[in-house]
Amino acid sequence: MPDSLTGNRLDQIAAKLFPDYSRARLQAWIKAGCLLVDGRQLKPRDSIASGATLSLNAELEAADSWVAQPLPLNILYEDEHVLVINKAAGVVVHPAAGHREGTLLNGLLSHCPQLEQLPRAGIVHRLDKDTTGVMVVAKSLPAHTQLVRHLQQRKIRREYEAVVQGVLTGGGTIDAPLGRHPVSRKKRAVTEKGQEAVTHYRVIQRYRSHTHVHVQLETGRTHQIRVHMAHVNYPLVGDQTYGGRLQIPAASSSQLIEQLQSFKRQALHARRLTLQLPDADDPSTWEAPLPEDMLELLRAMETDHGNK
Repeated sequence: MPDSLTGNRLDQIAAKLFPDYSRARLQAWIKAGCLLVDGRQLKPRDSIASGATLSLNAELEAADSWVAQPLPLNILYEDEHVLVINKAAGVVVHPAAGHREGTLLNGLLSHCPQLEQLPRAGIVHRLDKDTTGVMVVAKSLPAHTQLVRHLQQRKIRREYEAVVQGVLTGGGTIDAPLGRHPVSRKKRAVTEKGQEAVTHYRVIQRYRSHTHVHVQLETGRTHQIRVHMAHVNYPLVGDQTYGGRLQIPAASSSQLIEQLQSFKRQALHARRLTLQLPDADDPSTWEAPLPEDMLELLRAMETDHGNK
């Protein structure tokens, strides 16, 4: 062990000596006796004296009992560290009760079997089932550790496009903490004691009764954009959970009425993702074009006779 680390806590020293592994994973190995100091099991908070020898004897555990399934993946980029995909609507990202198969994770394991050795099969952030767009998946442990750290440090830029009910006069920032809904456990809500949540938005195009907006996340809470926009009374078109009753503007064209009635998912798309790849000097950016259903929705709003 380098003398410069003498006197530090064991978990802090381990994080310096084994940077490919997360602090939580190293702490678990220390508690399990897989990471020893001079052959002895210590506690994560114990201070380590000069000249100590650390030995790590651990194996990465396979991810749960998930099943690999060949599923279509729209791959935007792939190398030895990451996989960047354009997720389709209706795809659940991670297996859960009622969705053990047919998820994005099942397809990822089929495409890249070594992902079973990574936490959550390399998935470091999620998109809701009916949200489309760019997602990154780690393929290596160093990439997973770095991506998780950069997400926590807000170094990954996530940009979305959405269509909301109502006409916004301008952009703004929503800084409102999010937590569990007080009644429905499947929903999120703005709560005084919730986690910090910050959303930035600006107008792309105004229509007669709707607005096409660009949204940038500063934090990444569950349902953040959907809850925040509903909180300021501009819920996403088609949001079955937070959007309230379907609203058809007066004197709407038949095309717009049809689009609004048939649009059964939140009009939300992860348009652009910017992050630093392991060993790269500069950040990389990937984009996914708006899906056809959102383009059709916007065309109906553009040609609605109320805009003329």
